[in-house]
Amino acid sequence: MPQLDLEIWFMMLIHSWFAFLVIVVPKVLAHSFTKVTPPKKAQKTETKAWDWPWH
Repeated sequence: MPQLDLEIWFMMLIHSWFAFLVIVVPKVLAHSFTKVTPPKKAQKTETKAWDWPWH
C-alpha cells in the first residue's frame, strides 16, 4: 500500500520544508512596511500632587 511507504512521505516533508525555508522565508523577511513612523521622543510629564480635601 502506498500510504504506508514512509520514504515517499519523508521526501514530501523534506521538499516542503526546503521550499518553505528557501523561498517563503526570504520573501517574508524582505517585506518592507509602507507606513513606518519614527519613534516618538519620550516626554517627561510633570505630575502634580493631589490637593483635594478628603473631608
